[in-house]
Amino acid sequence: MIYTLTFNPTLDYVVWIGKFKLGNIHTAKSEQIYAGGKGINVSTVLKQLEVDNTALGFVAGFTGKEIVKRLEELEIPTDFITLDQGMSCINLKLKSDGSAETEVNGLGPVIEQKDLELLYEKLGQIGDGDFLVLSGSVPQSIRDMSKLYCQICGQVKTKNVRIVVDAEGDFLRNTLGEHPFLIKPNLHELEMLFDRELKTEEAITECAGILQKEGAVNVLVSMAGNGALLIDEYGNILRQEAPGGEVFNSVGAGDSMVAGFLAGLLKSHPGDHPIYSPEDYQYALKFGVAAGSASAFSSAFPDKSMIEKMKNRLGI
Repeated sequence: MIYTLTFNPTLDYVVWIGKFKLGNIHTAKSEQIYAGGKGINVSTVLKQLEVDNTALGFVAGFTGKEIVKRLEELEIPTDFITLDQGMSCINLKLKSDGSAETEVNGLGPVIEQKDLELLYEKLGQIGDGDFLVLSGSVPQSIRDMSKLYCQICGQVKTKNVRIVVDAEGDFLRNTLGEHPFLIKPNLHELEMLFDRELKTEEAITECAGILQKEGAVNVLVSMAGNGALLIDEYGNILRQEAPGGEVFNSVGAGDSMVAGFLAGLLKSHPGDHPIYSPEDYQYALKFGVAAGSASAFSSAFPDKSMIEKMKNRLGI
């Protein structure tokens, strides 16, 4: 079973307009609203791929109720904790002709220590061999929030839970000592971690290798239109180019890659306690790039047919 954990689920309100001019009134050409947050994005794509998963996290207020409702409509099982204070975010994503995408993100609800204790109780129910995906931001109400993912890793490590971390900066780096099964920085996040520009594949591989030496079992680096690079647990450096296509939506492509990678592992080598081979990792990498590309080439989250189309382009 795969569990995703989203501390800050959102309602993503995506609006397409024509030319944007600051201070003007604009009428939308089209609009969409859907449940978001990095972990929820992973759950949504896994559902498209017919991979069982449960979404964990925190919700609050009327927006939280709407997030739960929308996931129920998608038939994604949830086990959220309802908070007493604040409300789940509404994030505005503004897309306009000739301009970069603009985002305005809400603050998120207040998570107290008693709420974290409830979360730890739920995490205690995760079984041996399950996957737990930790991704996205954490509300600022949490003390020592950059250490939170590390603390969660410590909570579940005795149960052989396979941790996947897709987060920035110290949120990711602090988990390395707990030996997460997979980390997935994108290229920009990798550059931020090492405070240097990475212009060559050799430089990217060098930094990914350092993260593996610091504790990560597998390191997957997403590189947008250039595909992805994986250093697997055996030290193999695996590379997969992305298929060509017109990018409609860059938001969520990395989350889709995580979902595709995990789906690829489960489909290539099912079982409760599998030992994955280099061939399994190569297949998972291709599957991940196919899912990430399908997301980038879709106006919202990709459906199964779009992912299959990208898989066919990559020969899987």
